[in-house]
Amino acid sequence: MRVKTTLILLCICFSGLAGSAQRKLSDQSSHISPMTREYVYPTRIVWHRGQIDGLNNLLVEGDGQANLTNDNITILKNAGRDSSSILLDFGKEINASLEVITGMWGGGNVPRNVRIRFGESVSEAMSEIGQKGATNDHAMRDMHLQLPWLGKNQTGESGFRFARIDFLDAEAELHLREVRAIFTYRDVPYLGSFHSSDERLNKIWEVGAYTVHLNMQDYLWDAIKRDRLVWVGDLHPEVATVNTVFGYNEVVPNSLDLARESTPLPGWMCGISTYSMWWIVLHHDWYMAHGDLAYLEQQKPYLQGLVKQILSKVVDGKEHMDGTRFLDWPSSEDSLAVHAGLQSMTILALENAAKISTYLKDEPTKALCEQALVKMRKVVPDHNSSKQAAALMSLTGLMDSQRAYDDVLKVGGAERFSTFYGYYMLEAMAKAGKYSQAMDIIDTYWGAMLDLGATTFWEDFNMEWIDNASRIDELVPSGKVDIHGDFGAYCYVGHRHSFAHGWASGPTAWLSEHVLGIKVAEPGGKAYTVRPNLGELSFAEGTFPTPYGLIKVKHTRGADGKVVSQIDAPEQVRIIR
Repeated sequence: MRVKTTLILLCICFSGLAGSAQRKLSDQSSHISPMTREYVYPTRIVWHRGQIDGLNNLLVEGDGQANLTNDNITILKNAGRDSSSILLDFGKEINASLEVITGMWGGGNVPRNVRIRFGESVSEAMSEIGQKGATNDHAMRDMHLQLPWLGKNQTGESGFRFARIDFLDAEAELHLREVRAIFTYRDVPYLGSFHSSDERLNKIWEVGAYTVHLNMQDYLWDAIKRDRLVWVGDLHPEVATVNTVFGYNEVVPNSLDLARESTPLPGWMCGISTYSMWWIVLHHDWYMAHGDLAYLEQQKPYLQGLVKQILSKVVDGKEHMDGTRFLDWPSSEDSLAVHAGLQSMTILALENAAKISTYLKDEPTKALCEQALVKMRKVVPDHNSSKQAAALMSLTGLMDSQRAYDDVLKVGGAERFSTFYGYYMLEAMAKAGKYSQAMDIIDTYWGAMLDLGATTFWEDFNMEWIDNASRIDELVPSGKVDIHGDFGAYCYVGHRHSFAHGWASGPTAWLSEHVLGIKVAEPGGKAYTVRPNLGELSFAEGTFPTPYGLIKVKHTRGADGKVVSQIDAPEQVRIIR
C-alpha cells in the first residue's frame, strides 16, 4: 500500500514538474526567435597571400564538425615576416555571422588568433577602420577572434558578402577545416512574382524583393549593416514591397508598434516630422491590404493626438513643422524643396488620416483633417526643380502631373533620382501616364547598380558615380574609381554607405502595381484593380498575394498591338478592370 501511494505521489510530483516546465516554455514563447539560420559556403577565393596549402578546400561544403582525421584541411603558415590572409566571396549579400571550424595543428593545443573583416564590397573587406569611412557602427565588421584547436568559434552578425581572414600569430600554423556563414533570415515564401519580356526588369524586381527580405529581421530594419534600425519613413517603400511579395507578415505591425511606443507625443518618430506622417500613411496602406479593423482601432488614441500635433504646426494652410525637416538625403540641403515636400507630406498624411477616421467612425478627427486640407491645398510652394518635391506635389495634386513630368521629372533622365524617393518619382511618372519612360529609368538607374556587381540595392546612388568605376566584387584596379569607398555623403560617406537598404526596393512594388497593373481597391483586399501597362514589353505575368490567396495574371501584346489579359483570382476577390 505504501509503495502504491508513493508511486501515485511521484506521478503527481513529476506531472506537476512537467506541467511547470511546460508553463515555463509557454511563458518563454514570446522570446523564441522567428528567424531561420542557414549555412552558406564561400563560392570563390577573391584574393590570398602568404603560404597556404589546400586553399580550394574552403569552397567544399562540409558538415560543420571538427574531426580527428584532419582531412580536407586548409593550412595557413606564418614564417618570418610573412603572414597569411584570404578573402572569401559568399556569392551574395547576407545577414550573417561567420563560423570557423578548425583542425589539429602542432605545437600544443594553443588557440590561434585571427582578424576578420566583413565587407559589402571587396574594397570594404580590405579596408582599415577609418579608411574611406570604414566603421564598426551598429554591427561589428572588423574584429579579432580566437580559434580553438580542433573546435569552432563564430562572430557576431553583420551585413556582408565578402569576408577577409588574417592569421595573426607569428611562426605558427592555422588549420581550417571549414569557413562558413550562418545566414539569418525569415523563412517566408515569395508569394508575389514578376516575369516579363525584359530580363533586366525581372532581375531588378527580384533584387528589390531580396533586399527587403534581408531586412525582415526581428523588426523591419532599413539595413543589415548600418543602421539595423526601424526608420519609419524607410518603412513605406519596404512595406509596399512586403505587401507585393510576401503578403501579411507580423514584422510590419511589430515595427509600426515599436515606433509608436518609443515615440510618446509630442515627439516625432525618429525625430523627423515626415516620419510620423509616414506612420499614418503606412497604417492606411496596411489596412487596405489586410483589413484588420481591431488592429487599426488600437492606433486610434495615438492617431487622434498625432493629427492634432500636425495641425498645430499648420498656420493659414502652410506647414511650419519643427523637428528635423527631412525628405531624403539628396534633397536635404534644399530648403525650398524640403518645404514643398513637407507641405505635400502634410496633405498626404491628413488625407490618409481622414480615410482611417472614416473606417474608425471617428467623425471629429475626420472633420479636423478635411477642414485643414481645404486651406492647405490653396498653398502651392516652389518645388525649386527638385524631383523629390515635384513628385510629392504631383501625387498630392499640388502640381499638375503632366507639368511635373515635363518640367522636372524627365529632365536629365535618371540624373538626380534617389534610391528612396525614386519610388515616388516613379509613382508620379505613372500618374502622368509615362510608364515606358519609368521603366527606362528603372533599367538605367537601378540596373546600373546590378552592372557594378550589386546583389542588393543601395542606400544612395548617383549616376555620376559610374564613370570609370570598378565593380564591387573585385579588387579596385589601378586607375579605377572605388564605387564604394570614394563616394557617399552625409551619414553614409565611403564604406559606411549601406549596400542593402530596404528603402531602395521601390521598383519591385511599382512593377507589380503598374506593369502587372494590380492594386488594392477596397479595405482588406476584397477588390483589386487589374489595369496593365506594358510599355514596350511584349508580355508580363506574375502573382500578387491577397488575404484570400493569389491573383495570377498574364498580359500579352497581340500582333495588332492590343494587350490581352488572363486573370485568375480567388472567388472572394472582386477584380475591377
